[in-house]
Amino acid sequence: MAVKSVLRMGDPHLQCPCVEVTDFGDPALAGLIVDMFDTMCAEEGAGLAANQIGSGLRVVIFGFKHTPRYPDCPPIPETVLINPVISALDQEQGLAWEGCLSIPGMRGLVPRYKHIRYQGYDAQGNVMDVEATDFHARVVQHECDHLDGILYPYRINDMSQFGFIEELEKADAMAQAGLPCDDVGKDLTE
Repeated sequence: MAVKSVLRMGDPHLQCPCVEVTDFGDPALAGLIVDMFDTMCAEEGAGLAANQIGSGLRVVIFGFKHTPRYPDCPPIPETVLINPVISALDQEQGLAWEGCLSIPGMRGLVPRYKHIRYQGYDAQGNVMDVEATDFHARVVQHECDHLDGILYPYRINDMSQFGFIEELEKADAMAQAGLPCDDVGKDLTE
């Protein structure tokens, strides 16, 4: 299909909650999913939410065998997740650096649940029910946040841990705190 422009932080489409998919047989839905994968691959992303390319549907995709954005992270199966519901399976959270295609060139240290269950539907409308941990869980939470109009900077507890990648690298901040797949491991439930 097509590589779409990724909307950037400040665009009002990214702040609006998305609506549920009701027609899994709609050819427009199939086209949207193809466009999302084309765009995610072209941007070398780990995931993408439909509203990042201007659709108001509750659809996210994620997964990769290898991504230059997170070269040391383990692969995640390519997944289409529609009308997602996320549940934390325990209260343990970890801190790790996140980036976003809608906030290019920046990273922030974000707390996320380490062990989740996500439920929803695949592209054909089949029920999904998956447990995920660590980086996989982080990616799912990040993408599903988009569907509710939440960008990762809204979740940052310490804004001194948010900045341009180039500047953070000069300050060695990301190496000190760890990358997304080597979670700092700090327990945030205290």
